[in-house]
Parts: sequence; C-alpha cells; structure tokens
Amino acid sequence: MDQEHIRNFCIIAHIDHGKSTLADRMLELTDTVQKRDMKSQLLDSMELEREKGITIKLAPVRMNYKDHDLNLIDTPGHVDFSYEVSRSLEACEGAVLVVDASQGIQAQTLANVYLALAADLEIIPVLNKVDLPAADVPRVSAQVINLLGCKEEDILKISAKTGEGVPDVLDAVIERILPPTGDTAKPARSLIFDSYYDDYRGVILYTRVVDGNIKKGDTIEMLATGAHGLALEVGALSPTMKPESEIATGEIGYIVTNLKTTRDAKVGDTVTVKRAHASEALPGYKNVQPFVYAGFFPVSNEDYNDLKDAIEKLSLSDSALQFEPENSPVLGFGVRIGFLGLLHMDIIRERLEREYNLDLVVTNPSTDYQITMTTGEEIDIKSAADLPPVTKINEIREPWIDGEIVVPSDYIGSVIQLIVSKRGKQKNLSYIDERALISFEAPLANLLTDFYDQLKSVTSGYGSFNYELAGYHAEDLVRVDFYVGGEMVDALSVMAHRTESQSLGREVVKKLKDVVPRQSFQVSLQAAIGGKFIAREDISAYRKDVTTGLYGGDVSRKKKVLAKQAKGKKRMKRFGKVDIPSEAFTVMLKRD
Repeated sequence: MDQEHIRNFCIIAHIDHGKSTLADRMLELTDTVQKRDMKSQLLDSMELEREKGITIKLAPVRMNYKDHDLNLIDTPGHVDFSYEVSRSLEACEGAVLVVDASQGIQAQTLANVYLALAADLEIIPVLNKVDLPAADVPRVSAQVINLLGCKEEDILKISAKTGEGVPDVLDAVIERILPPTGDTAKPARSLIFDSYYDDYRGVILYTRVVDGNIKKGDTIEMLATGAHGLALEVGALSPTMKPESEIATGEIGYIVTNLKTTRDAKVGDTVTVKRAHASEALPGYKNVQPFVYAGFFPVSNEDYNDLKDAIEKLSLSDSALQFEPENSPVLGFGVRIGFLGLLHMDIIRERLEREYNLDLVVTNPSTDYQITMTTGEEIDIKSAADLPPVTKINEIREPWIDGEIVVPSDYIGSVIQLIVSKRGKQKNLSYIDERALISFEAPLANLLTDFYDQLKSVTSGYGSFNYELAGYHAEDLVRVDFYVGGEMVDALSVMAHRTESQSLGREVVKKLKDVVPRQSFQVSLQAAIGGKFIAREDISAYRKDVTTGLYGGDVSRKKKVLAKQAKGKKRMKRFGKVDIPSEAFTVMLKRD
C-alpha cells in the first residue's frame, strides 16, 4: 500500500487503564475480527495474561479503516518490560496515550510519555472510563494539559468498554499521525520490535520495515548479532497471520525464519536482505541486561534434567532470560536465572510450574555486584555465596536505580520516610495538579523484596512507582551468612550494607524460627558476618516425658532416666540432621 495511506501507532498507558479493551473496540469497529471470534482482551493470548489481567507480550495487529492501513501495537504497561515498549515506540509515528478518568496520571503513564517524547512521536491524549461514576473528567484533563501542554479540545473522552467515542480515536489517528517516510529505493532495513519461538515454525520476528522491502524467500541478516537465515514467509497480522508476497516500506508485519533461537534475533536489531544489503544499522539497539537473580531448584533432585530442559525451551522464546547451573550443598543441583524484574521472575516461575509440571524451590531474589580485587581484577557475582574472601577484595559496587513515585500530595511524608528507610535519597519533588512526583535514587537490592507492597500500604493503594537502572556505587557491603543447627546454609546468604546487617540478621533468624520445624533436639539458628555471630534464636526440642512409667520409689530412679534422656539428646544434637523446608528459602519475601 502507498505510504500516504499507512499509519503506525501504539497504545501506551499505566497498568489497568484500559489499553487492551480499547484495542478490542478498534478491532470490532474496523471489522478486523468477526463478532463470533471476539473475546475480551483478544490480543492477550497467554493464559497468564488473561488471568492476571495484564499485558506481558506486546501484540501487533493491522486494521483497515477508511482506505487506510492502521498498524496498532498493544504494549505492556509494566516497568519490567520498558525496553520492549521503547522498541515498539521506535516502530511507530504516533502514540495513543490512555489515562483512566477516575485514577488520573500514574508513574507508568509518565514513564511511557517520556519514552514517546524521546522517540519524537505525535501523542493523542485519550481519557478512558468516562462512563464510571468515579470519573473526574475536568480534574484529569487538567493533569493531561499540564503534562503535555495540549489544548482541552485535543483530549478525546471515551469509554473503551461501551465503545463510546472510539471512532473519534481512529479518525484522530488518521488526521494527526504522520504517514511513514521511508525510502523504497534504499537497501532494506527493518527494525525487530519483538521475536518469539514457535515449536513448529522456528523464530518469528515482528518487524517494522523502515527502508526497502522484504520478500518471501529472501536471505536475511541481523546486523547486530550477524545471524543469517531465510524469510520462509512474510505477511501482516490481522490479528492472525496473513501471508503476503512482501512487506513494503513503512509497513509493520511478521517474518517466519529458519532461525533456531531468539538469541540470534534480539529486540532492537536491524534486519536486512542479501539482494539489497544495508551496512548501517538502525539506531537505539542495546543488549538487555537482567538485574534480578534467583536460584531455581527442583524439590526432588531427580527432576533437575526436566528443569534444565524447561528453562532452555523458555529461553528460546525469551532472549532476556540468562541462566547458569548452580549447586548448593542443601538444595542440590539447580539453575540461577537472571530476570528483568520481580514480575518477570513471577511469570517465569508460574510458567515453569504450570506448563512443565515442576515443583520448585526458589531462593531469595538478589541483584548482581561488581567487585574489584586487590590484584586489580574485576569480577561480577550474581549470588552472595560466590563472594571471594574479604581479604582479597578492594571494593564492592552495587546497582542503584533512579525512581519516580506519583502519589496524592497527602502521602508525601510517609513516602519520603519509606524511601529513607531503604537507604534512598530524595532528589526532587514536583506537582502535577494535586499529585506529587517524587524523584529519588536508592540501592536496587533494598527495593527487591517488598518495597512495592509497602508503598501501596503507606499510600492506601494510590502510589505508583517506576524506575530505571542508574549505574553502580561503591558501598560498605558485607555478606550475612545463616547457620541452622551449626551448619551454614549457603542458599540463604545475602549481601547487605554493614549498617543494616545486624537488623537484617535478627529479622531473618526470627522468620526462620517460624518455618523450620521443631526436632527432638534443640536447634540453633544463627546469623554471622565472617566469623562473628550477630544474631541467634533457638528452636526448643520436643520433650518426651520419659518418667511416666515410674510409680513411687526413690527420686534417684527418676534422675537416672532423665540423665539417660539428656545423654541421648546430646548425641542426637551431634548427629541429627535438620530438614529445612522450601519456605525457608523465600523467607525474605515473607511479609511480617
């Protein structure tokens, strides 16, 4: 189709503001999907997405409306997937910004607006859920005007659920968003904004053609990874795959390749073809680095090979997953996996348990640390158990983040207190209408476990949070080890700042006391830094009354039996093994 009649746009919003529902109404209005095939959140194809009500994987779709091809990308709203969102924005010329008329602007709304402005997109502001009794259109309109500097009449008021006002959004897309400006005569260059692995067809790329065209049967090359392959099939998604002879300049479509893994075709890479080879890649490609790590161990060691196979299969379709084998004296063989964030970790865990029927023990999530040795050598560790001896370390650096929290102004005090309690530093405070935007920096490790839950509780559920990695800072960090019955359990070791290590040790030992079962002998739970113990709790032994069978007689008979029992308990304490339950390894995630 002629570029003048193509519009590429995406929908951006905070979680739960109605992106996928608006996409449903657009598909209905443009007759892209027949009424009988329609179901809510049609583009969220994964069972997990439908259950949790969130978009995990972005989904492109082509619609035909008033003689125009409208290519829509429905993007995820969660901070963990912000790199995917930024690549999707690069593939578009415009964005529909959806804001909930009852909730107003949230942290993720701001983050996505900044990404859209950085990509130089035309933004169409849309107020959704105007039919709700709680909707406050004037107030939220004022927030949007304040944020974008647009006029009142530029804001479209709609209800994605009932379909009210949705045709106006499609008209605005055609009127306000510019057509693509690619060069048909130039060598082929196409941006990959998503890729996934299909068991039957191999790696499938979702791509936006910037210059030239890509035909069925072309030999393709990825400029960043240098991988070569064949375009076995090309076409558009509407929303099912519709094969065509080529995808032309300015179009968004898919390429079925003969590649074996998504590691060869990463998000942000540039595809070119052999017959019209481009040498210059499209800008903005970067390798996605995981910054949350956790150990995954099968409950029974016989399942280790199944776990390994399952993770290898998952990593075929998720190029952000990084993993390496791990061995723990207590838990046996397992795998240490790197994730983009806690939600990503949750999703992978659920998929492993559901799709592959695995019973898993997951250790406390941690981040990675950069270490400079006294010899000048630089190493990177993913787990506290890998920390070299303290005498050989010159300095330890931990990752810090730049965060933004949006809250109603009544909660500013409690949010700043929460930030300070996590060793964070407040940097800036500004206002959008009656909402406050608090900018801060903090160590990532302190926000991993329950920061988001605490934020929700101190702000009565109104706070929203967004962050990005800001680099590594050298800090006074120590490794806190935990001993159960005198034996060190390396899977429980954590890195902590020296000032927080005492309280952390006491807190974890107290929580362990609740989950480690009582034995027939006394069990000590201890926390230590190096050779120095900093906290201790004891789990008292079960006491069997051995004197019940004695009637009358001298008291020495009683003493004799009790002395024998004490001797037995002493021996048991020396040889007894404590069985540590799987809950003990996620004790950091346990709420008080």
